[in-house]
Amino acid sequence: MANFSYQVFAEVVAQRTFAQAAQTLNVTPSAVSHSISQLENDLGFPLFIRNRTGVELTPDGQTILPIIQAILNTEDRLRQEADKITGLNAGRIRLGAFSSVSTNWLPTIIQQFKHLYPNVDVEVMQAGFNEIVEQVRVGSIDIGFSLLPVADNLIVEPLIEDPIYCVTPLTFQPQNQHSITDVDIGRRRFILQKTDYDRDTKGALDRYHVSENSLSYSLDDQSILSMVESGLGLGILPELALQKLVGSVNTFPFSEPFQRTLCMVLNPTTEKSPSVAGMRTVIQAYLSARYGSRYLHQA
Repeated sequence: MANFSYQVFAEVVAQRTFAQAAQTLNVTPSAVSHSISQLENDLGFPLFIRNRTGVELTPDGQTILPIIQAILNTEDRLRQEADKITGLNAGRIRLGAFSSVSTNWLPTIIQQFKHLYPNVDVEVMQAGFNEIVEQVRVGSIDIGFSLLPVADNLIVEPLIEDPIYCVTPLTFQPQNQHSITDVDIGRRRFILQKTDYDRDTKGALDRYHVSENSLSYSLDDQSILSMVESGLGLGILPELALQKLVGSVNTFPFSEPFQRTLCMVLNPTTEKSPSVAGMRTVIQAYLSARYGSRYLHQA
């Protein structure tokens, strides 16, 4: 099986400190330090830069991270295949999603998956779009949810088109009563969630000539609704993000429609592992049932 030093290396990268990695692996910090030193000696170059807050990868460490993660992922797949042969139902699946997918899709998806595969552990990492793609690329996440386009050499599966809306206080009405035009926006302030400020949202704001000086930022989508409700500005949110939010606000389409394309991203190394294949099938079935003809990956 894979060199234990590889597991230690990957855990230190994930935890960013030797002490936390040791706790996760249930070994002593000195064992972690020794393992990393041995790996550095074997490879012939340093892997981490130590600082007061923890450690960070050296450029050489960043180069070998995807390779070591691929070795660990291949071993994980080997174990899962062996479990299938012996009739066991075990393994692990690591998902990465941004906030609106975590809130609206994952609870049901995970519930359905656990019903079929009760002994498979499901781990979820919530992050921004670019971070999710990067973690899939290096192999730290098996299946990620992000937005098109995805430039990396990964398996990318378009899922749905997610319309983008303008969120307004109840007292606000567009001049034409049904859509937001240039005249409605004028010099109004927009409130955004900075971590989910994606290319498509920026495209809509640029089209209506909203300047950087007219932008304010909030912590999350629910906070945006609260600020809009209080009359502090307008919001711009996609349909999926609005599904479970609560607030006395109105939503209107823009006169020129905008949308973002949600996608599923997989690493070719882990794509065919039993747990990943099973989760991928559950995700596809769930989205097909929920969105019907709007689901882009029809069989």
